Amino acid sequence: MSKPKTSDRVMVLIATLIQYPGIGSIDPLASRGDNPQHHNALELLAEQMRVVATSLHLNWPSDYPATPTLRKDLEMLRDWGILDRRMYRWGYYLGTGAMTKAEFKVAFNALESLAKYQADPQVRRIYQRLERRLRGFEFGNEGDFFYPVRQNLNRAVDRTDPVEMMEQKAYRKTLFHCIDTLETAIIQGQAVELFRHSSPHSNKHLGPQSVWPLQLFFYNTSWYLLLENCSNGKIFTGKIVRYQDRCEVLTQAGRGIEAQKQSLDRAHKLLENGWGLDFGKVEEQELELQGKLPLIEIKVRFFPPASEFISEGELRHPRQQLRRGPKNKEGQLEYLDYAIALPQRSIKEFGNWLQRYMENVQVISPPELIEQHCESARALLRRYQENYE
Repeated sequence: MSKPKTSDRVMVLIATLIQYPGIGSIDPLASRGDNPQHHNALELLAEQMRVVATSLHLNWPSDYPATPTLRKDLEMLRDWGILDRRMYRWGYYLGTGAMTKAEFKVAFNALESLAKYQADPQVRRIYQRLERRLRGFEFGNEGDFFYPVRQNLNRAVDRTDPVEMMEQKAYRKTLFHCIDTLETAIIQGQAVELFRHSSPHSNKHLGPQSVWPLQLFFYNTSWYLLLENCSNGKIFTGKIVRYQDRCEVLTQAGRGIEAQKQSLDRAHKLLENGWGLDFGKVEEQELELQGKLPLIEIKVRFFPPASEFISEGELRHPRQQLRRGPKNKEGQLEYLDYAIALPQRSIKEFGNWLQRYMENVQVISPPELIEQHCESARALLRRYQENYE
């Protein structure tokens, strides 16, 4: 067998580093510590190079390339600036891929937020691997690469990581154990059967559900699924922890990504049009998407200090209208009128949002929202009277 060309060897090396970032290191999560297990990084790299060479139909000897040769090639990549002149303790990789260093830092911060605060178990493991690989990463004059300049502090209140559950002996039989199956179903448009075991608002939603999963999303404090009912096309959401750890694929072939995109677009139009996660009945959804569903005109008045906070939210909803009232002697607004038109399905959730402002908000219209708001206040008063009088 003739000796492979040097150019082929170097190109296979580069291809391996591109296709397998972190090659040369054992899985940093396997040892659960900062000290990796003893191993030969160059040997791992050479093994993967032989796999890549075979995929490219290159007939290499079983012991090629030798460690000294590979070490020489890596030094050449350093000379050309393809690899940095530093130790690659957690595996070799080339630059930052499709991003500049500054762009990569922003993306890394977002990844850290998803891993730390939204507790996405898959992202958490990706972040942990990246964090170890990037130790020693040079960020020029921009400062510490790992300093979290941007973060999303909305924190998940549910257990989301099956591995962490096992380690802490706090096992929860939820759909988080089937995330990989769900993600595949979303991309391929596969129908699945899920089993809902909890519904705080109504028991009629319990049991098996045949659905097309459209998207995983984080809202306020928890992870949810955006779903489409297989039988009638109704769009709705489900909190992931309210489903059992069972996800049965009903259609292996799937309906394809284009059908998924169309349904996802419909779902997000309903989200943007309404308030909260209540999508209403399927008949109402169709009329709403066609622009034929009458909207409810709502008007509320906010008083200080809530009025100042509300006035800052200029983009809270695309149809909102803010009208500032007169100012008092101190130059502060006496009140702020907030007007918006919403579908009937959103009235209750909008009312729930108002309750956080307590005595600093008054509903002007419609009558049903006035009654909902007043009854909540009366119920709160009764509770305090019963316990403290």
